[in-house]
Amino acid sequence: MQTLAEGLRLPTNGLDYAILAIYFVVVLGIGFMARASVKTSLDFFLSGRSLPAWVTGLAFVAANLGATEILGMAATGAQYGVAVVHWYWIGAIPAMVFLGLVMMPFYYRSKVRSVPEFLLQRFDRSAHLLSSVLFAFAAILIAGVNLYALSIVVEALLGWPQWVAIVVAGLFVLVYITIGGLSSAIYNEVLQFFVILAALIPLTVLGLKRVGGWDAMSDSLTKQHGGDFMTAWGGTGIGDANPLGANWLTIILGLGFVLSFGYWTTNFAEVQRALSAKNLSAAKRTPLIAAFPKIFIVFAVMIPGLVAAVIVPKIGTSDSDLTYNDAIPLLMQELLPNGVLGIAVTGLLAAFMAGMAANVSSFNTVFTTDIWQRYVVKDKPDTYYLRFGRLITAIGVLASIGTAFIAASFSNIMSYLQTLFSFFNVPMFVVFIIGMFWKRASMKSGVWGLVAGTAAAMVNYFWIYKGGIIDIPSDQGANFVSAIVGFVAGAVVMVVVTLFTAPKPEAELAGLVYGTESPSPDEELEEADKAWYRKPALLGWGAIVLAAACYIPYSF
Repeated sequence: MQTLAEGLRLPTNGLDYAILAIYFVVVLGIGFMARASVKTSLDFFLSGRSLPAWVTGLAFVAANLGATEILGMAATGAQYGVAVVHWYWIGAIPAMVFLGLVMMPFYYRSKVRSVPEFLLQRFDRSAHLLSSVLFAFAAILIAGVNLYALSIVVEALLGWPQWVAIVVAGLFVLVYITIGGLSSAIYNEVLQFFVILAALIPLTVLGLKRVGGWDAMSDSLTKQHGGDFMTAWGGTGIGDANPLGANWLTIILGLGFVLSFGYWTTNFAEVQRALSAKNLSAAKRTPLIAAFPKIFIVFAVMIPGLVAAVIVPKIGTSDSDLTYNDAIPLLMQELLPNGVLGIAVTGLLAAFMAGMAANVSSFNTVFTTDIWQRYVVKDKPDTYYLRFGRLITAIGVLASIGTAFIAASFSNIMSYLQTLFSFFNVPMFVVFIIGMFWKRASMKSGVWGLVAGTAAAMVNYFWIYKGGIIDIPSDQGANFVSAIVGFVAGAVVMVVVTLFTAPKPEAELAGLVYGTESPSPDEELEEADKAWYRKPALLGWGAIVLAAACYIPYSF
């Protein structure tokens, strides 16, 4: 990610800083209040599995409202146009519904503390250890993206040196997670969800007013970039050129299936929120509740990007000193009065902190329970792992600072994050999906599927795409192809390895493979609650239908 333009300094005053200070005080206050509930390692890592569905649902969507969502998606809107809706209506909602209705029963019934731990039960120790290491590494890289993006935004907008922004934000995240554990992170994410919306909604409304409304903006961008810029599916025929540099097949398979399902169903930074719910019914409803605001958040990030492309027609090109990542800061400078500006700055910082906190809290759980407790220091009292969890949280924040600057080479942070997802989430997803639905998949096929999927995605991106062997029009298009390649390679290797190695004993597969699960006592008790608005199937299909309906005005 390139440094934001120096001319974007915001005219902040005492009122704006007062709003920011109040927010930080509230964040720390939530951390100290959550501390009283942390008595065991389960309390620290999974909130004692005690939170209601509406809290975990809002935290689920807020955990994704980090650098990817705010700067990254606005940048994608400015660069690719209305095609950004694909990341929401096909690249999120179906996968979130699948997680809630199909995969959460497996996760929750098995009582696992993390996503990699499920692979230990379904496959073997080698698959578990490799997935734990890959996830821990990816979590630190992604947390670093949020921290680095925050630092350069604060430097450009408020004039703080980058190191000050990094230390201040990292310290606050460290303090409230170390003190209150996952409960602190989740309750702060609920607060951050509303603060972020309070920042984005004024930008969206005032931005549209500035450019004369949707029709005027659409006419202007169509003249600049062609008709396909303002449609979702226009120009996506195989062999056709379009702003996104991807055709309908790579969008549906690469983004809509492989990348989307790989992220939303196996990324522990998200699944951890659902695992902290008070019962299986609440765990299933967590991603389904989150799906509804997710459908509409796209407008709050896409429209500012489109508005920025109208205000600065050359944004992101060599003819302008503004990058695509400057879209949100540009509108903050141009449109917001003091007071509202303070809320917007607070919302931006909240977004970065939410994204970083989600990844750090998932990292400390996986590293402590899946690596340290399982393979390094075993059979210690629970208080030891609680103390170690707090220690590794501090180490995770420091490591995030170190990895933050890796993102500097990407002008669009969304491209960087999608690249990471194709490397780490996609291979894990193919192992999960085959393991859950194919009883015969052998114990050794899991680890080799992970190795093959990760290696194939990296070879496709770094050698075939970057080496120019195959011409792919954009980084995003290359990410879609890498995801498909990684998925296919992982699946093929799993099938081949399964043919030559022993399957897991069928008696050990109960509740781990589709069709072998049986209702738990908790589920039978939950059936007594027949309220229509709590039925997961109704929520899931409602989200799918609503997302599909949203596509209609932007399809062609």
